[in-house]
Amino acid sequence: MRVILVKFREVTKKYPVVRGMASYTVIWPVASLIQQKITGKEHLDYMQAMRFSIYGGFFVAPTLYCWLKCASHFWPKSDLKSAITKALVEQVTYGPSAMCCFFFGINLLELKPISVCLNEVKEKFWPTYKVAVCVWPILQTVNFLVIPEKNRVVYVSVCSLMWTSFLAYMKSLESRRNLEISSDKSDPKEQIIGHSINAKQSALEEVEKSSTWTSALR
Repeated sequence: MRVILVKFREVTKKYPVVRGMASYTVIWPVASLIQQKITGKEHLDYMQAMRFSIYGGFFVAPTLYCWLKCASHFWPKSDLKSAITKALVEQVTYGPSAMCCFFFGINLLELKPISVCLNEVKEKFWPTYKVAVCVWPILQTVNFLVIPEKNRVVYVSVCSLMWTSFLAYMKSLESRRNLEISSDKSDPKEQIIGHSINAKQSALEEVEKSSTWTSALR
């Protein structure tokens, strides 16, 4: 075990992106499970957590690492002005593209059609982005100002624990909408029976009301 840890430390020191990938591979599925628990799901969807792990570790971490390296290259200083600049630039470049890729990518891992993936992006990007611009500029300013460059991906991965839970919640809204749509598209015979039952109940209520008023007048 010690040999493995030593090797892992050597690899992460030589390739810092590996440290971020390892963090995201663990943090993203944990965030998915937290979201499922908070929303009161009885049976946890471990396959969904696995998708989050794959997406977070093998897509988010490398792309985030590349963005952080580019940001450090274009704005190498660690003063407050550079930190704020990098945080704001992120909100109009990496941030929007990362959200679009998330909604598209997770649906693609669920083996859904491309049209469904695109509709997911169209429906959920803007509500999610409005929340992101209130949170990430502050977190990233601290990141660029205080955190050493080699630990920035890990810092963001820790900050993204609750954010990823929020993303998982936004993603789960689709299943609720599908349940509502499927209930609306139930068997026509069942709909007719349901309407007839409701009509009978309404008629009985009207009869009861009329009898009450009649007895009161007497």
